[in-house]
Amino acid sequence: MPRLIESPTVVQAAGNKPKLIEEFIGRVNSGDDSISIARMKSPEGWVEPGQTPHFREMTIVLSGELHIESKTETLKVQSGQAVICEPGEWVRYSTPGKEGAEYLAICLPAFSPESVHRDE
Repeated sequence: MPRLIESPTVVQAAGNKPKLIEEFIGRVNSGDDSISIARMKSPEGWVEPGQTPHFREMTIVLSGELHIESKTETLKVQSGQAVICEPGEWVRYSTPGKEGAEYLAICLPAFSPESVHRDE
């Protein structure tokens, strides 16, 4: 039977500035540990610590520009574009542009603070 998710749960974000994370599906909001789907809204100048997650993260940028830094390059992901980051790959997300960014993050398995492995 279909299950309605009436609203997301706001989850605390890491980084130098406040960022809104609204988890619709995942460990916190729906009790699902196989996948998480969240809408992110990050302001201009936001940057989070680097991380080496143990999950696959697929990101779809809805507006603005999201930068994803790896050990070898920085991708500038525009509105209407997507990116896939594989487990065990070091990455750092940021939104240096004036409008920040709004994007969807899908993690397999679901995001957890224990599996993201942020830099100290």
